Amino acid sequence: MLILVCWKLTQTQFDIHWYGLMYVFGFSAVWLLVRKQLRECGAWEVSVKPEAYEGLFTALILGVVLGGRLAYVLFYNFDYYISHPIEILYIWQGGMSFHGGLVGPIVAGWWYCKKHGMPFMLLMDKFSIVAPIGLAFGRMGNFINGELWGRVVTAPADVPWAMIFPGAGPEPRHPSQLYELTLEGIVLFLLLWFTRNKDWPVGMRGALFLAGYAIARIICENFRQPDVQLGFIYGDWLTMGMLLSSTMLVAGLSWAAWLLYKVKHT
Repeated sequence: MLILVCWKLTQTQFDIHWYGLMYVFGFSAVWLLVRKQLRECGAWEVSVKPEAYEGLFTALILGVVLGGRLAYVLFYNFDYYISHPIEILYIWQGGMSFHGGLVGPIVAGWWYCKKHGMPFMLLMDKFSIVAPIGLAFGRMGNFINGELWGRVVTAPADVPWAMIFPGAGPEPRHPSQLYELTLEGIVLFLLLWFTRNKDWPVGMRGALFLAGYAIARIICENFRQPDVQLGFIYGDWLTMGMLLSSTMLVAGLSWAAWLLYKVKHT
């Protein structure tokens, strides 16, 4: 399984990591689809100026990278990185947490929108609708890299699509990256995209994204191998991903309930 692609230009060799390449594809798709939505709703060049949008997107990318990396260090491998602090900067070696990659851009986006007078809740809704596309590209990068593989399949005949991953031993495993790509990426995107014109309160798409992702992630965690340095954090079933996603589910449902309450009592 390919880990990277090497491009040669004159006498220089550039290593293009698949995971990084998927990030580029994902960010590009999100950038285009959010702009399309802003034009559809009439906000483009009115409440959202093109130059401000470019700056916002840069802030969001930084939020994704910094938030995702910091959360991985804190929640998934703190003991290692506290002993090897310089390696916190080695993002190209892998190690990103989605949950931190969510909080980071929310904070960065709120700050940027407040500073530049942009409609934060509207923009958050638009980004929430297409964020699953970025997630799908990220999971494809995980799959191509042969990382974050699934649990061992005890009856391979019942799971004919089970795979053997480099570095994961000789046992066939669930391709959990593809499960996540399907549920967190494709299914969630389709649900949000084809309901984008519904007359829902501003902020509802963000709430549904939180809840929808959390449900998809909790399902997929049952097939995904826990991080080796953490294992199960309770019994032989609860993983860190489940715990963080459960918090996210409660937040999403609470937010949706609050929005509906506001509509009903306004």
